[in-house]
Amino acid sequence: MRKAPRTLVGTVVGDKMQKTAVVMVERVYVHPKYQKHMLRHKKYVVHDENKQAKVGAKVEIAETRPISKTKSWRLVKVLES
Repeated sequence: MRKAPRTLVGTVVGDKMQKTAVVMVERVYVHPKYQKHMLRHKKYVVHDENKQAKVGAKVEIAETRPISKTKSWRLVKVLES
């Protein structure tokens, strides 16, 4: 039995490539020393087969096998445009 793929929710920040989008995922964590809530972000290159993700849209992405050198995530669904 395979385990469910890891999923993340983020915002599309780039859609200029063919079948590819760049999604920025933000996460909040507590600083270990200062106990302050801090914001971190990371960009993921996502496979978008039907070119449905537009800049500014909130999307859900899932981890998958490597598709190219930098692309190992795929678009699951667009949550809001």
